[in-house]
Amino acid sequence: MSVETDSVELVGDETVENIARAAVFAALTGAFAYVSFPHPLTTVPITLQVLGVFLAGIFLGPVWGFASMGVYVAAGALGAPVFAFGASGLGVLFGKLGGYLWSYPIAAAALGAVVHGRDGLVDPGEVSLARLVGGMVVATAIIYALGTVGFAVVGNVGLLEAFMLAAAPFVPVEAVKMVAAVGVVKSDAIAAE
Repeated sequence: MSVETDSVELVGDETVENIARAAVFAALTGAFAYVSFPHPLTTVPITLQVLGVFLAGIFLGPVWGFASMGVYVAAGALGAPVFAFGASGLGVLFGKLGGYLWSYPIAAAALGAVVHGRDGLVDPGEVSLARLVGGMVVATAIIYALGTVGFAVVGNVGLLEAFMLAAAPFVPVEAVKMVAAVGVVKSDAIAAE
């Protein structure tokens, strides 16, 4: 008995490509976490993880950006050393800085929605600078909101104190990451021409 399988497509090529791209951005974010160093004004480290969130949202859009950062958070929860300073595990997700990590899929999805709109994925290089920056500001606000709440709850401090310790000192750092993300997007657009 022979079975014809030539015409059976279990998963479409586009889905496979999106899964691979999501995995690449999750791995990139994990690699960015290794660029970690102490902030002189707070116990929260400076990392490049948020740049990974920005790039995932910009290049993958809301659905696959969310999926990519979800894979990143799940990998760290399961023990892959992909959080700041090579940390991993559920203890990190439920620690003082866990709110930041939980926010990454939501922030990437929101950024992807702002950049790509409702008409499907667009070429990020053709998106206006205002839309790119606006999307990253929205993503940053989500990251700061969830990060601040998590820091306040686990650290047993007020929201204002948590914001001053865990978010406010990072505004200039996030601005640099936004510039870097715009540079990557625009250099990709120039290279494609």
